This record gives sequence, structure tokens and C-alpha cells, in this order.
Amino acid sequence: MRHKLLMSALAAGVLVLAGCGGDGDDGGGSGPGGLSVPKVDKLAALGQGEGAVNVIAWAGYVEDGSTDPKVDWVSGFEKETGCQVNTKVAGTSDEMVTLMKTGEYDVVSASGDASLRLIYGGDVAPVNTDLIANYSDVFEGLKNKQWNSVDNQPYGVPHGRGANLLMYRTDTVKPAPTSWGAVFDANSPYQGKITAYDSPIYIADAALYLMKTKPDLGIKNPYALDETQFKAATDLLTEQNKLIGEYWSDYTKEVQAFKSGDSVLGTTWQVIANLATADKAPVEAILPAEGATGWSDTWMISSKAKHPNCGYLWMNHIISPKANAGVAEWFGEAPANKLSCAETADKNHCTTFHAEDEAYFDQVWYWTTPLAQCVDGRTDVTCKDYAAWTQAWTTIKG
Repeated sequence: MRHKLLMSALAAGVLVLAGCGGDGDDGGGSGPGGLSVPKVDKLAALGQGEGAVNVIAWAGYVEDGSTDPKVDWVSGFEKETGCQVNTKVAGTSDEMVTLMKTGEYDVVSASGDASLRLIYGGDVAPVNTDLIANYSDVFEGLKNKQWNSVDNQPYGVPHGRGANLLMYRTDTVKPAPTSWGAVFDANSPYQGKITAYDSPIYIADAALYLMKTKPDLGIKNPYALDETQFKAATDLLTEQNKLIGEYWSDYTKEVQAFKSGDSVLGTTWQVIANLATADKAPVEAILPAEGATGWSDTWMISSKAKHPNCGYLWMNHIISPKANAGVAEWFGEAPANKLSCAETADKNHCTTFHAEDEAYFDQVWYWTTPLAQCVDGRTDVTCKDYAAWTQAWTTIKG
């Protein structure tokens, strides 16, 4: 079960992203719009563990049996490697970025709305995947992606993934929705009972809908919005605000809201739909016709890691078949390691979370940090960065 909201970053100042560039294999390179990536060396060879590894993680990612004696993928790792795992649980991506800048932590489980900030800020190092044996078994659909790599140089190892779905009460919402238009319809009969994810990154959901329904806007990537495209998305969300009963920022409260009928339609995660169903709420969750946004988390290593060898040993362990299966079931997501599906206690877990269904995930636009240098590759315009998204979200909510 997911123990704590996978929240996106809150206020994030405009990034000053400087670097000397260089060869991608050495950690330098160019990102969208020629954005320079600081040159950081990657570990050349794995040495002796340093006895500890300092980890920043989402709640539920690093379980040592203290929450539930049956849930423990840390103790065995510590015994095998001699690396004591010291965990700092973070509640937001912004907190993770801030903590990684201190240089006190070795690895972090970064979501896509933080990973590019860490890469272009020089806070994480490129990863030598030759030193991570389990990397070869990671689904190809998660490797060398815009949020975890630059110039085909990985800056971390994929951990898990999920889609942001549309959930509705089957006894109330009729006919059954098939499109995100159901949550944006100004004349919706469900006004006051529609819910949405409470985060600036939710602007991408509106952009995705517009990308599919208003092609004249020219949106090619929901995380790359120029002035006109951004205004269209934020205008849509401002209108939607009149329909919203509440924005959810706690998955347990969303379960309760759908059970009570206070919410009947809105964004959700598969794990929330599963919990609501288990709690006898008459709900279904779908991937709408337009596709959806989603998330893929990445284990990244600090460019200032004091325990790099233990850091690498941890990254290899946490994506190993059994450990990755354990996290995926406990947290509620699709595992990154394709061999994990044979290790889950619930043999239907990977089917439920579409772990092996690349056609399903081809319809998912994973969270990616919006940058002024458009992440869709355009160089003739400036896109709105995450700071602008954060400011706009505050205005939208009123």
C-alpha cells in the first residue's frame, strides 16, 4: 500500500543551469534547446562498500520491517553488503531537490518533476550501468528517457511507473466516461463533485487534453508549453476550478471521498482505485481515449556521494527481482524489472498495473520537469518553466 502522497514539487525557483558540457559518457552533454549539462564523472569501477548509504526516498520505498515485519527488503541488503541504510523520507520533489543539494545524501528516488532539475543542476552523477547487473532486466520502455537520461547517458536506474487515471462512481456517472472531457465539461452535471490532483504538474493533464482535442494549438508534448499553449491550458483549468469539489492531496482522503460520494469523478492512481474497490466503493478507473500523464521514478546517485560504492550496491539491489517486486506491491505500482512479475505475492499484480503492457504505457506521458528550454526540442520559442507552472497553479486554485 502507498503510505504517503506522491506529491509533486511546490514552489521552485528559476533554475540557473550552468555547465561545461563535454562528452555524454563523462556526464556532460546537451539537453533540450542545447541546454548545457554540468560535466560530472561517473564511477569507473565498483570498489569496497563504505559501510553506509544515505538515502532520500518516498515513503514506502525503503522498508526495513519496522512498518510491517513482513515487509523488509533492507535488512538482507545490509547483511549481505555491510552497507547500513540510513533513510530520510521526503514528502515532495522540491524537498528532495533541496536535500540533494546539501551533499549529505548518496541516492534519491526522484520523480520526473525533480530528475531534470537534479541533472541540469549538477546534483546527480551519470550512472555506469555496467556496474549494475540488474539494469539489463529493466523494461526497455523505461531506459534512456527524457526524464532520466541525456544524450543516451543514463542518470539513474528506473524504479517503477504508473498512470494518472480517470476514476468514476459507476452508480452515479452515466454514461460511463471515455474521455478527459468529462472533467473539463463546463456544463457537467457533476459540478462540485469532481476532483483533481493537487499539484502544478496537473497543468500537463489539461495540456494533454488540449493536445488531443485542439491540434491547432500545436502542443506536441504536455510538458513543453509556450506562452499561447500555456495560457490555453491554464484557462481550461481556471474554468475547471468552478467544477472542483476539492483537489486531492492524500490518497486515503480520495478513497473516502469516492466512498461517501463527495467525489464521483476525477483523476486517480490504480492503487487508489484498488483500495476504493476493496472498501466497497462502486468505482472504476480507466485510461481515457486521449491517454494520460503518469510517473516513472528513478534512483539517482549524488555527484557528491560520500558512499558511492554502497550507493551503487543499493541501486542494484532495489531493482533486483525480489526487492523491486516487494516495493511495487507495497507501494502500488508497476515494477521496473521485468523479472519481478514472477516474484510478486499477488500473481495478478503485473497484469493489474500493466507492467508488461508497453502498448498501454505508450499512451502515458511521464512527468517531466518543464524547462524554459522547451523539452520538445523547439528552439525558436521559450517555454514556461516549473516556476511559472507553480505560480499559475496558485492562481488557478484561488
